[in-house]
Amino acid sequence: MKTDLHCCPGITRRSFLADTGMGFTGLALGAMLFGDGLARAETHPAAWSPPDGRPHFPPRAKSVIWIFLCGGVSHVESFDVKPELNQYAGKSILDTPYADVVKTEGKDVIGANPAHGNRKVIMPLQTGFQHYGQSGLVVGDWFKHIGECADDLAVVRSLWTIHNDHGAQLTWQTGRHPRELEHPTLGSWACYGLGSLNENLPEYVVLGVPTGDCCGGAFTHGAAYLGPQYGGVRLNVDAQKPLPFLAPAAGAVSAEEQAQNLSLLGKLNRLAGIDYPDDQQLRARIKSYELAFQMQTSVPETLQLEKESAATRALYGLDQPETKKFGEQCLAARRLVERGVRFVQLFHGGGGGGEWDAHSEIKSNHGKLSAQVDQPVGALLKDLKQRGLLDDTLVVFGTEFGRSPGAEGTGRDHHPQGFSAWLAGGGIKGGAVHGVTDELGFHAVENRHYVTDIHATALHLLGLDSHRLEVPGRKRLDLDHGEPIKEIIS
Repeated sequence: MKTDLHCCPGITRRSFLADTGMGFTGLALGAMLFGDGLARAETHPAAWSPPDGRPHFPPRAKSVIWIFLCGGVSHVESFDVKPELNQYAGKSILDTPYADVVKTEGKDVIGANPAHGNRKVIMPLQTGFQHYGQSGLVVGDWFKHIGECADDLAVVRSLWTIHNDHGAQLTWQTGRHPRELEHPTLGSWACYGLGSLNENLPEYVVLGVPTGDCCGGAFTHGAAYLGPQYGGVRLNVDAQKPLPFLAPAAGAVSAEEQAQNLSLLGKLNRLAGIDYPDDQQLRARIKSYELAFQMQTSVPETLQLEKESAATRALYGLDQPETKKFGEQCLAARRLVERGVRFVQLFHGGGGGGEWDAHSEIKSNHGKLSAQVDQPVGALLKDLKQRGLLDDTLVVFGTEFGRSPGAEGTGRDHHPQGFSAWLAGGGIKGGAVHGVTDELGFHAVENRHYVTDIHATALHLLGLDSHRLEVPGRKRLDLDHGEPIKEIIS
């Protein structure tokens, strides 16, 4: 059978067999190899070259910690508190001075999901609130520890998204509708543009349980058409078993024997390199074996949280059952960026539609879940700051949408028309609030921002212009790129 050698430029039988035999290297290690150009496809005269790993302009941040709470956190009881909800509690929105805000382009936005019905009766606040810091930022009592870091936060209160179901989890990561799974996540764009800061570790790490298959699944940390080398690598916060297949089976081979085997293999590959001096795939394969051996030490060492002081572990809540799990993830995130990992994505409440999806009993639901994340996230900010890492580490805290001011029994419905996120560090103006929702939190009414404006802001702080990262033949809409939110950049 005749083979069309030009149907897949750069792919040969030799390179295919080599790549499929690389196992884990084709994921985490491949990402690092592609980042420094060692494992790119064979060069063709008309081939387009990917980014060279250099920023487009001076960056403010080196790394990103991207925290995502799955299910939809109530904005009106966290970072856009609305005391007016208590004033009108039990009344229909149509009987308040804000009746007109429920109409947007002819659609009733009280019930974000038509299947859930309209939620016209206003629910009062389910938690208290306080003013924090010199900025006087108002934060709900579910997030007191984060509130203590108010003067380092920039809260964006005027976000909106296109999807009113949990497919919005994918939209938050990629900017696109969940029907369009072939779009890269922000983490993959960042690593595609800049590459790795530490060749012994993956450049894009994922901690925690991601969103369920119903709502994006692996696509919420994937690279789509950029290639799997730029996708997120999931790690367990367990120094003994951080990643399957990272280390040889117990007793299979000693470290000395493995080093000798790799040394011999390297010599053979370098001899072959004499015959194929321009074969980037071959050079990549040589480097990959060396890196695989190095990662067997570097990854577990990074996740040895017991090396931290007792005071640091207590700061993150590792000594308390309700905060231990997410505290470990936050502490691991700090250790990862400290060692040069470019993008760390933390999921909380993942699986299915997400644990924060409080259609009923929102007071107990958000009370329980916030107790798991508030202290660890506050500790992360404080720890980064006291170590001098917050200056060049961008922390982003978000969710797919907010929750409706109207009641759904004892819960609140999905609410994509107006919700909040916050950013800190890495060039962000602390103690800032940007954007406004109406008095009851129904709709973003001033300085409205689609979710990709958060993406554009993160890329801008990393020194990247998303337009210059475009791949030929992969058209992106202006909305996909977003615009940096300059008002929150210092």
